[in-house]
Amino acid sequence: MMKSVLYETYKTQVAPQLMKARGYGNVMEVPRLAKIVLNSGVGTAKDREVMQCAVDTLAAITGQKPIITKSRKSISNFKLREGMNVGTTVTLRRGPMYNFLYRLISIVLPRVRDFRGVPKQAFDGAGNYTFGLTDQSVFTEVDLDKAKHTIGMSITLVTTAKTDDEARELLTLLGMPFGN
Repeated sequence: MMKSVLYETYKTQVAPQLMKARGYGNVMEVPRLAKIVLNSGVGTAKDREVMQCAVDTLAAITGQKPIITKSRKSISNFKLREGMNVGTTVTLRRGPMYNFLYRLISIVLPRVRDFRGVPKQAFDGAGNYTFGLTDQSVFTEVDLDKAKHTIGMSITLVTTAKTDDEARELLTLLGMPFGN
């Protein structure tokens, strides 16, 4: 399996820089990326075509087969029954995770229209960062002629950082383009 450029950057530059700046005594204390989770909610679409489009899109973007998520309980106001398909999700780890993050930072985010950086305040308090994309067309892997539906997604970067500040510094050093 091919080593990721971003992983090599983490090992040679980011980890030593964080150890020096934060005063970590052991390399295992340095925060790192644990996994990336892509989630696409399709809602209560009765149309199987929309669900299949979401599955195909996430599979093309990540190179992994997505899991179809099902509703846990029934909500009559939304015409939702327990066990109905409501979305898809993919979890990336290790090599594919770093390759995806590299493509996200260097290719995908610059293609977003009127892009001024990802929001700085989207951390959850435990060192994880989540942001959303409203359109799958910014990914080069998606064939726009075959995609009949617009599929949005949320992307969660799960880190081993204990605080949001540590995670923000880690992601900044990895090249995440934070805005205002």
